[in-house]
Amino acid sequence: QVHLVESGGGLVQAGGSLRLSCAASGHTFSRYFMGWFRQAPGKEREFVAAMRWGGGETRYADSVKGRFTISRDNTNHTVYLQMNSLKPEDTAVYYCAARSRNWFQIPINGAQYDYWGQGTQVTVSS
Repeated sequence: QVHLVESGGGLVQAGGSLRLSCAASGHTFSRYFMGWFRQAPGKEREFVAAMRWGGGETRYADSVKGRFTISRDNTNHTVYLQMNSLKPEDTAVYYCAARSRNWFQIPINGAQYDYWGQGTQVTVSS
């Protein structure tokens, strides 16, 4: 079992930055992939970014490429999402997710992840 806790959300003006954190506890050695997803009001959950924990390989949604960066801290079992040049359309609840099984590529479908955090709200004002 892996327990995930997100933090770092908040209200920011367009063009600003935020850094989200996701602290993992429990069977942290069983994480193969860590990802970030988001869900805006009235919309479906969508993939944002993910990484292969062991090798550091990353994958991003086209909508955030060049603005968001996913990274990890192995010592503290934490994954980060640095979000720069934020836009109002980035407003959503952001969720951290973990997959405990290997896969040939980084999954971008939420159904392929086994554990989820409670979410943190990000609001970008125009």
